[in-house]
Amino acid sequence: MTTNNPSGSARPRGRPRRFDPDQAVATAQLLFHARGYDAVSVADLTEALGINPPSFYAAFGSKAGLYARILDRYSTVGALPLAEILRPGRPVAEAIAALLEEAARRYAADPAAAGCLVIEGARCNDAEARQAARAIVATAADAIRHFVADTHPAAASRLADYVMTVTTGLSAMAREGHGLDRLLATARMAGLAVEQSLAA
Repeated sequence: MTTNNPSGSARPRGRPRRFDPDQAVATAQLLFHARGYDAVSVADLTEALGINPPSFYAAFGSKAGLYARILDRYSTVGALPLAEILRPGRPVAEAIAALLEEAARRYAADPAAAGCLVIEGARCNDAEARQAARAIVATAADAIRHFVADTHPAAASRLADYVMTVTTGLSAMAREGHGLDRLLATARMAGLAVEQSLAA
């Protein structure tokens, strides 16, 4: 039998020669987003990434460790652009309405991976992964609270709570199959409620 390998050595086994951790994180992000954290096993991940379990644990430490890497990536690629939407000087009602509508659009953008990866992860069964997701949710709530407090300090906490409640609901409904039109209608109704609340 002949071979095209000039060295005559066997092709190396194990993980791919050019394993790319960043690409692996992107691939795993899609899997977690589509199925939810709890429904994805390490076996699912190793199959999707094309690596064996020892290579997986060497690269990421654990399933929760990989998820933490994914959350870091999602915070910069996929999450709501809070700093852009909640820019200083922008009217609060306008900014909140824009934030809710953008959430609706993003949560419905991919029916195969609907909703918010972070919000859904904040309810998972793994304590470590849940804590990591909840920390990001808390950071978002703080950003909204501080933005509102600049001009409406008395309303800051209740408005931040309201926005987080609405975005959680939008994420859940997106995962239940609500399309963009329905999510936008809800987001716009919530935006009007914010406007009326601030005008009262």
